Amino acid sequence: MPAAVVGSTYLNHVAHGGAVPLAFVPSKHTIDNAPELIGRVDGLLLLGGADVDPSQYGEAPDSMLEATVPVRDATEIALLRAALNRGTPVLGICRGLHIMNVATGGTLTQDIGNLGLERHRRVPGRLDSATFHPITTEPHSLVNRIFGDSAITNSHHHQAVNSVGEGGWITARSSEDGVIEAIEWNSPNYAVGVQWHPEAGEMGGIIGQFLTACSRFDVSHNDSGVATPTLAYN
Repeated sequence: MPAAVVGSTYLNHVAHGGAVPLAFVPSKHTIDNAPELIGRVDGLLLLGGADVDPSQYGEAPDSMLEATVPVRDATEIALLRAALNRGTPVLGICRGLHIMNVATGGTLTQDIGNLGLERHRRVPGRLDSATFHPITTEPHSLVNRIFGDSAITNSHHHQAVNSVGEGGWITARSSEDGVIEAIEWNSPNYAVGVQWHPEAGEMGGIIGQFLTACSRFDVSHNDSGVATPTLAYN
């Protein structure tokens, strides 16, 4: 039976930060009501999961493309665009980074194995030390505030950002091969996507930074919930 499932690791981090997690079920109803739904929350967390369908960025499927869930793609893109236009804080994790990039006009590499970069999903199904690799960050970025100039993160993906979406700034790369590991977007509050899985690590960190932005948004946004759009979409 089809199901909408959220991993407990994500929920635990959100609850640890003092927030109440709410799940938006992928559906046409959610898509049609995305601005209203985003107007009721203080942040949007986009989770890991299935490949993003290449039709979302105008490409045909690669032979190595894995299973996609088009209704989830469309739902998350609608929610993300509503959040960016409102100024709602957003954090995208792995697939979430890909959704943020595609929703702002960017593209993906459908399988980085074609580039000889299988190391980014070296141990399927695991996010522990066996999957660790080094990254370098850009000075003055939000991820740099958490990690400094370099860090060790986990890795579990076979798709990656290719061309960067409108308003995006690459703020971290893999030290080994240059794969994009983090992008930050022009937002009045917070809009960050990371390629690794911080929910599998210690509390705080990048998720804590996101929740701090949510808390500040909670006490600062007005009832109309209307922010000046910072990005335009085709």
